[in-house]
Amino acid sequence: MHKSIKLVLFFLVFGVFSLYAQDHNESEKLQQKNEKRAEHFEKVHEQKAEEEYELKNTIFHHIGNHNVYSVMGANIPLPAILYSPGQGWDIFMTSKFEIGHHGTGHKGYNRYVLSEGTIYQIADKDFPMGEFHVDGIERKMEKVDGKTKEVQYAIIDGKEYKLNPRSTWDGGYLGGGITSFYDFSITKNVVFMLLSFILLFWLFTKIAKDYKKRADSAPKGVQSFFEPIILFVRDEVARPFIGEKYNKYLPYLLSIFFFILTLNLLGQIPFLGSANTTGNMSITMGLALIAFFIVNISGKKTYWQHVFWMPGVPWWVKATILTPIEFLGLFIKPFTLMLRLFANISAGHMVVLVFISLIFIFGNAGASVSGSITGMALAIPLSMFMMALELLVAFIQAFVFTMLVASYIGAAIEEHH
Repeated sequence: MHKSIKLVLFFLVFGVFSLYAQDHNESEKLQQKNEKRAEHFEKVHEQKAEEEYELKNTIFHHIGNHNVYSVMGANIPLPAILYSPGQGWDIFMTSKFEIGHHGTGHKGYNRYVLSEGTIYQIADKDFPMGEFHVDGIERKMEKVDGKTKEVQYAIIDGKEYKLNPRSTWDGGYLGGGITSFYDFSITKNVVFMLLSFILLFWLFTKIAKDYKKRADSAPKGVQSFFEPIILFVRDEVARPFIGEKYNKYLPYLLSIFFFILTLNLLGQIPFLGSANTTGNMSITMGLALIAFFIVNISGKKTYWQHVFWMPGVPWWVKATILTPIEFLGLFIKPFTLMLRLFANISAGHMVVLVFISLIFIFGNAGASVSGSITGMALAIPLSMFMMALELLVAFIQAFVFTMLVASYIGAAIEEHH
């Protein structure tokens, strides 16, 4: 009897151990398989980097608005909020993609993949839903609608799957295209705008409390630093351009001035990710549209009269020349506001990146040490000079945007005689 019990216990322990060993071996094999995939994925990107250093791709990668926040070499995942007709909503963190080299994901999810920090969707509607491994991303130049464009392919289990292009608000006229999904994600630029809002809210709440505490005393600390700037916007921008009713529009003018300035300055801090927020046309377009509505809603009867049917001018001149020009001017003004801020900030970021890229251009992407040293000797002083110039541009562009908006408001509400 005792021998039988011992025999049963022996086989039970042996069976449990065998199952554990089998499960452990399977998990080890799966882990090794994943590690091999990751190594292959990294090698593909390293080989591409060694083959050719593409300056254009480097610049547009760094100034782009990504679904990943890259800081000091670390990739911080952000919320992905995606909608695809027929597929519905997908809400998840971009960590699901297992972010790797240059913000490209080792994994995909529900037909979505991450390529250089940006989410793309697999064009094949029959591709299965759920998680899948991505071996790499291939780029090819192909003819699309009569134009040669870069087309991306996801390599999955050795097979190429075409990726839909990113949607852009230009409808394809400036190189973008309409794709099969809508991206409402919290991107890098949105994070920077939220940071700016929180910082400014905290800062000016503190300043307001200081004014209440020391109503009859001289300003101190942060209050003394910001008071001259606030007075400058009031006395040199709002009052001269708007006139007696400047107080009504001063909060708005101060808001856009400090918001643009904060975004410009935060974008110059390398360890914060150097976001190109005000160099994003969608954001400058939003700021310009707000200005457009405030100006035209505030417009008096005489303002609209001078737009559509100005007095004292022959009717045929009004109908054929002046009225069309004035009407177009309503839209050209915000359009130039949008382009001016976008172009100046983007250009500054691009020039700095070009100077830094001299290290890799002269060094042949790391192949030549002497070339890298020469490139470094050129890149450091040029980049420092450009960053100092960008600091000046950050203040100038915030001032110019605010001043032009104030002038448009002043023209819309002034009394005509």
